[in-house]
Amino acid sequence: MQKFRRIGILTSGGDAPGMNACYRAAARCCLARGIEVYGIYEGYKGLIYDNMKLVTSPMDVNNLISKSGTVLYTDRCVEFKTEEGMQKAIAVCKKNNIDGIIAIGGDGTFRGATDLSVRGIPTIGIPGTIDCDITATDYTIGFDTALNTVLSMVDRLRDTCESHARCDVVEVMGNWSGNIALYSGIAVGAIAIAIKELPFDEEKAIEDIKKARAAGKRSFIVIISEGLKGYAEPFAKRIQEQTGVETKFARLAHVQRGGTPTLKDRLVATKMGVEAVDQLLDGKSNIVICEVDGKITTCDIGKALRVDRLFKGKCTPEEIAAFDPEEKKWMDARCEKVLNDMKKLYDIAYEVK
Repeated sequence: MQKFRRIGILTSGGDAPGMNACYRAAARCCLARGIEVYGIYEGYKGLIYDNMKLVTSPMDVNNLISKSGTVLYTDRCVEFKTEEGMQKAIAVCKKNNIDGIIAIGGDGTFRGATDLSVRGIPTIGIPGTIDCDITATDYTIGFDTALNTVLSMVDRLRDTCESHARCDVVEVMGNWSGNIALYSGIAVGAIAIAIKELPFDEEKAIEDIKKARAAGKRSFIVIISEGLKGYAEPFAKRIQEQTGVETKFARLAHVQRGGTPTLKDRLVATKMGVEAVDQLLDGKSNIVICEVDGKITTCDIGKALRVDRLFKGKCTPEEIAAFDPEEKKWMDARCEKVLNDMKKLYDIAYEVK
């Protein structure tokens, strides 16, 4: 088994509350086992340009558990996608005696982790993205905090909607996943929720608003996922035109990435950070740490990326035909489970609206 002298930790892609808690947990776990840690700044860019900090004491990551954003910063590094960029990163790893990498982020981060793994640098991925859009895992770090941010902001919108007898159409983040819209829509009592994964009956939504207004309801909230590009704002205008209810549009945007991480995000981040260290020390590489059915587990990164592409409709027919039959069977079952879980929540949302 490879002996680890130093492990590098980076965050990449979009920031998510809980990334710092994950960094802290993984760093302290390493130090407790006699392994030094490099905190790598600006994701894979920092790995290319040797921009990192040696962590030699638990105090170096003190009080990070409650901080949002990422103290390691982040960057979507185009250069790392080239062979030249990857070789620069590997050379920096060797120069600094870095024997393994823990990469916290989304699917782009995992592709980078695979690139390092196949070139001899053992790498483990940890899902950190507010969208909860990594198909191989039920949960991603930052999701719960983002939901609570949406909840808080929409509750405030509801206050003024009730006062003025208005409707607010709120667009929430989730370019490739409707999970933020779905979960928050239920939690705020939205009269309608629209996501790209499931059909949305606009005519019925408008009729529901008309009926509720006739019954005496004053305030209405509609939640739309940003994955439905360009839909939310025009829909708000159609609601006003067809119902007579004054309707405003609100795009919450990047405010959803901020905020103090919730207990759940701190706890899951800590568990995943420690598990990533355990997996590296056990000689594992090219895997992503997942939470499935409430348990921390792992999945091959390549497999995780393929099932993600399949679920999001990004695979070509040629790619699908080339899948290993046994793996395809697992992928189909996983995609079906994820979609069925969303359908169940969707049904609940419309039953209790």
